[in-house]
Formats: sequence, structure tokens, C-alpha cells
Amino acid sequence: MEFKSVADLRSIADVTPAMSLTRAQKISLWIAALDRDPMRVLQPLPEIEWIAPAQRAGLRLENSPLSIAFGEPSLRAAGLSSDRLGDALAFFDMTEAEAHDALCSCRYGRMMTADAVSRRLAKLKKSNLFANLRHWIVQKWNDRPVMG
Repeated sequence: MEFKSVADLRSIADVTPAMSLTRAQKISLWIAALDRDPMRVLQPLPEIEWIAPAQRAGLRLENSPLSIAFGEPSLRAAGLSSDRLGDALAFFDMTEAEAHDALCSCRYGRMMTADAVSRRLAKLKKSNLFANLRHWIVQKWNDRPVMG
């Protein structure tokens, strides 16, 4: 294995350090990407709540709000690794309930506009005790053992 300094690597590659952003900053960058074309028609994620948890993390669609986020160079530089739901949940520090509210087809039907998603995401930037408690309860409910 050959080791090279960052200065040496810069001569052969575009080397940029990973950015450290807060949840609100990440969501703001996503909103800005959506707001560049607010009337763009996007595909909502299909009925997130009915997809088995094992498959839910890998869920992705072309021309979805998640593909817009992944297309944003600053979000990729900050660590967004794909346009899959699981990667977005981890990167944006979102609960499944928040993703359901912002991205699911049961909220929009078969299509959504970038502006509609942008407005829902803007609500996520505001942190309040009631919303945090509600999301914690929903997570605990979703994580409960199911009797068969």
C-alpha cells in the first residue's frame, strides 16, 4: 500500500474535507435544492408504512425528493451516501414518522411538487418538545414486539 499526503492527492484528485452540518442545515440545503424548481413534479415514496422494515431502508425511486437531495453536491460532500430511504433517515436524522409525513404517497397521491415537499421539510427544522415526544412515541410503537 502506498501512502500519499493530502497535498499529493490534490494534484491527482479533487480532495475536499467532509463538512459537518447540523440537522437543520442539512434540511435547509435539501429545501434549497427543491426550491430551485418548485413546480417540478416528483414521485412520492409508495406507501412507506406498508413496506417490510427489512426492505424499507433500501427503498428508492427515480425523480423522488430523495434523488433531489442526493443530486445536491453539498449534501453528498457532507456524507449523504445514496438516495435510499435508510441512508436519508440516518443522514438527515429523521424518524420514519417524519419521512412518512414528508415523502409518502399517502400524503400526496401519485405525484407531488417540489414546493409541497419543501414546505413539509421546513416543519422539520423547527424543533419543539411536543414534536420530539410524539416522534419518540411513534418510534417506540413501531419498535414494539408484534405477537403472532
